[in-house]
Amino acid sequence: MEIERWERSEEISDAEKKVIQETWSRVYANCEDVGVSILIRFFVNFPSAKQYFSQFKHMEDPLEMERSLQLRKHARRVMGAINTVVENINDSEKVSSVLALVGKAHALKHKVEPIYFKKLTGVMLEVIAEEYANDFTPEAHSAWTKMRTLIYTHVTAAYKEVGWAQ
Repeated sequence: MEIERWERSEEISDAEKKVIQETWSRVYANCEDVGVSILIRFFVNFPSAKQYFSQFKHMEDPLEMERSLQLRKHARRVMGAINTVVENINDSEKVSSVLALVGKAHALKHKVEPIYFKKLTGVMLEVIAEEYANDFTPEAHSAWTKMRTLIYTHVTAAYKEVGWAQ
């Protein structure tokens, strides 16, 4: 699994870390709703991703997805993991550890192809940029793009560590 040029983790400056934390504090105040919006858009844009979710893989209607308790539960888990990363953004070992756990679980237990993390983090940025347009300045977008890359790089490193073979 080759890592493309943009996927190499770029250093996130202290100023960018602050922007990420400030933006995230507003997003996380509505974590379940934002998480559900992210997952619904993700599944609408990438329906093949639903194959990994027996509870809602046959749902086509976004309103049905929105009402799904299992989807809401997964949205809270996704947002909680991102929150842990953001809260610990100054502790690279903690960030690496959290994302390694996510990567290993998805590689070994759920058998999710790692490309879906790139797609999901892209959708996450789209939704946050739309729903928090006033907060999502060009500086915030740049910082979050680095965060997206950091998440994807760490998660895929865990896939490599466990010997993921497609």
